[in-house]
Amino acid sequence: MAKNKTAFVCDACGADFTKWQGQCTECGAWNSFKEVRLASAPRGSDGLKGYAGATESRIQTLQDVSLAEVPRFSSTLGEFDRVLGGGFVPGSVVLVGGHPGAGKSTLLLQSLCKLSQSQKALYVTGEESLQQVAMRAKRLGLPMDRLQVLAETNAESIVALAQREAPGIMVVDSIQVVHLSDITSAPGSVSQVRECAAVLTRFAKQSGTVLILVGHVTKEGSLAGPKVLEHIIDCSIMLEGGHDSRFRTLRGHKNRFGAVNELGVFAMTEQGMKEVPNPSAIFLQRADEIAPGSVVMATWEATRPLLVEIQALVDNSFGNPRRVAVGMEQNRLAMLLAVLHRHGGLMLGDQDVFVNAVGGVKIMEPSADLALLFALVSSFRDIPLPRELVVFGEVGLSGEIRPVPSGQERLREAAKHGFKRAIVPAANTTKEKIPGLEVIPVKKIDEALAYI
Repeated sequence: MAKNKTAFVCDACGADFTKWQGQCTECGAWNSFKEVRLASAPRGSDGLKGYAGATESRIQTLQDVSLAEVPRFSSTLGEFDRVLGGGFVPGSVVLVGGHPGAGKSTLLLQSLCKLSQSQKALYVTGEESLQQVAMRAKRLGLPMDRLQVLAETNAESIVALAQREAPGIMVVDSIQVVHLSDITSAPGSVSQVRECAAVLTRFAKQSGTVLILVGHVTKEGSLAGPKVLEHIIDCSIMLEGGHDSRFRTLRGHKNRFGAVNELGVFAMTEQGMKEVPNPSAIFLQRADEIAPGSVVMATWEATRPLLVEIQALVDNSFGNPRRVAVGMEQNRLAMLLAVLHRHGGLMLGDQDVFVNAVGGVKIMEPSADLALLFALVSSFRDIPLPRELVVFGEVGLSGEIRPVPSGQERLREAAKHGFKRAIVPAANTTKEKIPGLEVIPVKKIDEALAYI
């Protein structure tokens, strides 16, 4: 019998090494190596059409490559399709992660119950019994007569049964409980997750079945298991949302068939996950009386604009000043405070500063800089900003207001929601006027702050 080869994989970055060592030379993590048994790759392509190594290798020019459109089918949920890039691609592998209770199983069960009415769908559960799955489907009022379900955790058995039934789409909930019998480590370990994902992925590529893997997250918020799992799959999606909020955001982190960082919004209700086709409306549920430190900005999420309220609170410090940012980058807040002091003439070094993006949305793009400065000055001067004002723009270290992409689409979104005035970078103004919206261009911080 051939001897099984082993490798040592860093649990933090997924780097492979031939022997164990205390510190990973790639990412610097200590004691992060786990031993992995490498399964021998089977010979032959076994019908993997359309994928690397599937057919006989030959060299051709890029112009000769077929550009036929990849067929897709809908998940029956428009927001889910948006994140996927237009729907499921046959033979693709999708990883859906999220915290416990975020709604991963509910979302996928809703989609599969509806898809089962038009094609074969298989739901494999390893964490719940079939009775629990049936009770959830009945509570949500979903069609239950066509969906096939299976309670199994052995990867070989799952593949064998799936090959016999030949489903068009299959969900494995979750990859952390699936195991291979010839690997001695416990389910959920690096070895088991890596090898089980490889076996299931190979089946998906061979049969053209859409495979959806449900993944757990660690206490740091990242997907559990080795980082190499992100290289195996075609699409990585995170379902985010706390227990104190009824809204859930579905965000794509990797997508070989569409745009990344696409955002879908759902509301958790008694009837399951409901789509929110106009998320700007839920993030703009403002109070009747606008308090100082509140302003609306237009951010850009992959392929669509989104209006979000930014709040800031500047208060006297009774010790070391605190800097707290919720939904925004902490380092960028510190940089903007320094720019405000140098080029705006406002010293906030002895003040506590708290900023928040309303609705639990995370804003990572620099277009929030100008809106954040407006909110800080508004709170510090105790001057409320007009309700019909929208602000966006990037702030440079020398005090200039830099343009941001898709400015025209952001302004149209603001006008659609009834905003009358917009303060934007001068380079984002266009010759085409938007009815009902006054656009005020600014080039420097002092010009912008003069409107407060």
